[in-house]
Amino acid sequence: MKSTLARASSAGLLLAAACTASFAQNTTAPLVIKKAPPTAAAVPVTTWPTKPVKLLIGFPPGSVQDLSARAISEQLSKVLGQPVLVENKSGAAGTIAGDQVAKASDQHTFGVMNNSQLTIAKMLNPAIGYDPERDLAPVALIGTTPMVLVVSAQAAGSTPQEWLTWLRNQGSKASYGSPGTGTPGHLGMELVKSRAGFDAMHVPYQGNPHIITAMIGGQLQAALLPPGLALQQVKAGKMKAVGVTSERRSVLASDLPTLREVGVMGADVELWTALAGPASLPPAVREKMAAAVIEVVKGEETRQRLIGVGWQPAPSTAEGLKIRIKTDVKSFGGIIMMRNIRAES
Repeated sequence: MKSTLARASSAGLLLAAACTASFAQNTTAPLVIKKAPPTAAAVPVTTWPTKPVKLLIGFPPGSVQDLSARAISEQLSKVLGQPVLVENKSGAAGTIAGDQVAKASDQHTFGVMNNSQLTIAKMLNPAIGYDPERDLAPVALIGTTPMVLVVSAQAAGSTPQEWLTWLRNQGSKASYGSPGTGTPGHLGMELVKSRAGFDAMHVPYQGNPHIITAMIGGQLQAALLPPGLALQQVKAGKMKAVGVTSERRSVLASDLPTLREVGVMGADVELWTALAGPASLPPAVREKMAAAVIEVVKGEETRQRLIGVGWQPAPSTAEGLKIRIKTDVKSFGGIIMMRNIRAES
């Protein structure tokens, strides 16, 4: 019995010694930890873009969104190293283009959009195919501009106040145009109407160039137009400018008073243009595109081009654009509810 116990004890001691030796050898060896492969979001996008980049515009050639896109496209192409193509997808107050951007999956399709496309489009028309908040990713702000309240060249009087009086006197016989139901030109004018005390029927058009044609032809008596388009017609004597919708005078129309100056208070409206992509876009692609847009808009050549077509350059990141979006959702949303505005089916 003692002999058996002794043999077991001896074997145990030998096993312990072997384990100790093995542990000592392992502790001197380098510890190798296998790293998990990086996720897709963590991989730097060094090769993007790999093909031409498309900028979709929801309004026709010559519209303010179209002009802003073309003002940045050439320099943006140089920064990105790929052609940047501007494509017009007009209709439904810009929501046709918005829907195509939201559903794009090639990582090379973006939209140059206005206030309503990126804010209250779904509120206006629940039937549209995308939700701005859920399906679009803000990328970068490009520029801002007030709008100009213009009236027919036939307006009586010689001062902005007298032209407003003429418009009030037209009553419900007057009509004003906008690029579509729910656009800033429409919602902004409804706000101006409520503050200025005139009554004019809304007539939607495909874009501002069509509105200008109708104004000159006498089919419309008023509109809110961007300075870049309005001033050309005012200087040519084809319409009259009452004032700008910004709180302060604009460098884009320094000779024009604000609506506040002519007695219309609380009707501050600003149009902006911004770049957005589909919500599915990888964060690294969004960041690279945003950096490229900001670099281009800060460049002197592009700044001058934007000013020349009626935009105040205002480059900012997605975070700055999100603040604009929240502000407009609140202000334009209030107008929509007050006037019970709904997009055409």
